[in-house]
Amino acid sequence: MTRKQRNDIFAHIGLITICFIVLVPVLFAFSKSTQTRAQVFHYPPILGPGTALLSNYRAAWNEFDLGLYMQNSLIIAGIVMIFKTLFSMLAGLGLVYFDFPLKNWVFYFILFTLMMPTEIMIIALFNLVSDLGWGNNYAALTVPFLASATGVFLFRQHFASIPGELADAARVDGAGPLRFLWSVLIPMSRNTIGAMALIQFIYMWNMYIWPLVIIRENARQVVQVGLRAMTTVQDTTNWGVVMAGAILAMLPPLIIFIGLHEQFTKGFALGQEK
Repeated sequence: MTRKQRNDIFAHIGLITICFIVLVPVLFAFSKSTQTRAQVFHYPPILGPGTALLSNYRAAWNEFDLGLYMQNSLIIAGIVMIFKTLFSMLAGLGLVYFDFPLKNWVFYFILFTLMMPTEIMIIALFNLVSDLGWGNNYAALTVPFLASATGVFLFRQHFASIPGELADAARVDGAGPLRFLWSVLIPMSRNTIGAMALIQFIYMWNMYIWPLVIIRENARQVVQVGLRAMTTVQDTTNWGVVMAGAILAMLPPLIIFIGLHEQFTKGFALGQEK
């Protein structure tokens, strides 16, 4: 066995070990999601599957309205993912291929907003949304998040790396900016688009503070707030049901990640080719 083969074996063993360590909390949560209340609190702990798999998942989905919360989160995350990606592409197009006064300063201002987390703007945002009459509807959960400084930066840097000769050739052929975007830039930017879409979907799916503040009706509430409510509405928390809800809530972003993981890695130059 050569030295390179030994190093490869050790590297794979190390990576498998790390993956297992990362998966331990998920496996533990899944194990507890199949157990009754008595099995959850049994000592010594029961690490294998329990006897309440179907009842726990059925209770999380029906009795605690997790299906409704997941539907709301899916709608909100889908809307924001699509439009934020679109608006970020258009902003990146303007910052790279158009000349206008103070263009660089506009880009620097966009970068500056990256240092302003949403939490510090909650009070002002709450007053604005309330004055517009958007409380308790999807507009309050989507419109304030349709712009993304991260997305603009991502697409601006990507478009800047594309040879300018392509834009000149498209202009000679009579293609306008939107035609150039649709026919040239988008086909060359699938990895960046996939990475942006994945980031924004997971970000919106995991949102907790803003929906908790602005939404007061369960019919419009999101899944993360719904999961928290599962631990407060019960006299004695059934952690098996709560873990079942957590596993169910994890599935949509996991499916999206599996579908877009290749574009995500290549979009951030982690793949072998762009």
